[in-house]
Amino acid sequence: MSPGRDRRQSLQSLERGIAVIQVFSRERPALTLSEVARMTGITRATARRILLTLEEVGHVRSDGRLFSLTPRVLTLGWAYLSSLNLWETAQPLMEELSERTNESCSAATLDLPDVVYVARMPTRRIMTISLGVGSRLPAHCTSIGRVLLAGLPDDELDADRARVRAAVDTVRAEGWAMVDQELEIGLRSISAPLRVGGATIAAINLAAAAPRVPVDELRGVMLPELRRTAELISAALERSRRPVESVAVATAS
Repeated sequence: MSPGRDRRQSLQSLERGIAVIQVFSRERPALTLSEVARMTGITRATARRILLTLEEVGHVRSDGRLFSLTPRVLTLGWAYLSSLNLWETAQPLMEELSERTNESCSAATLDLPDVVYVARMPTRRIMTISLGVGSRLPAHCTSIGRVLLAGLPDDELDADRARVRAAVDTVRAEGWAMVDQELEIGLRSISAPLRVGGATIAAINLAAAAPRVPVDELRGVMLPELRRTAELISAALERSRRPVESVAVATAS
C-alpha cells in the first residue's frame, strides 16, 4: 500500500472518529452502536471499532448496550481554550463587567455558520435562553456573531445574504454590534471584538431582558463599559503574546 493511501485512510479514520464524538449531545447523551452508525453514515463494524478505541483511551464509556461520552472528552475542548489564553485573561475582567452592569457577559469565537461560547459569566436574573461554554448559536442573528463576521475578509463574506452583509458593514464602521430581539423575543445584546495583532480572535457581549433594559440604556450606559472591557482584555492578550514572539525571533536569529 502506498504512503499516500495510508495517509488518506488515516485521515478518514480521524474524520470518522471526530464525527462519532460529535453525534452525542444533550438531547442524545447515550446511543446504541446502530444509532451511532446510522447518524454518522458509517458501517456498524467501523462504528464499533471507533467506539471501542474511544472507550480504550477513556473518551467513551459503555454499559454493554449504550455508549456515552466521559468527562475526559472535555480535554479536547480545553486544549483549544488554553491555546487561546482567553479564559484566565478575560475571566476577571468579564466578572467585573457583569457585576457593574448586573447583566450576563459572554465570550465567543467563530465556527461558521455558528458562534461557539468559550466563556460565560451568567447573572441570577432569569432569562429564557440557556447558554454555557460550548453552546452554539447562528452567527448572523447574534450581536456577538456579527462582530466576529465583521472581522472576516470580504471574500469569506460573499456568500452571506445582503441583509446580513449590510449589518456586518455597519459593525465594521462602528466597531460594535447590537441585536434587538432577533435571536429571541425579549432579549437584547451588544458585543465588541477582542483583537490581537490586528485580527479579531473572539468577541464579548452583554445580554439583557428587553422589558427591563431599554435600547437607550443598553447603548448609552452599558456599551461604553463593554467596549472598555474589550479593550482591556485585548491589551492583556496582546501583552501575553509578545514574550512568545520575542523568543521565536531570538531563536530564529
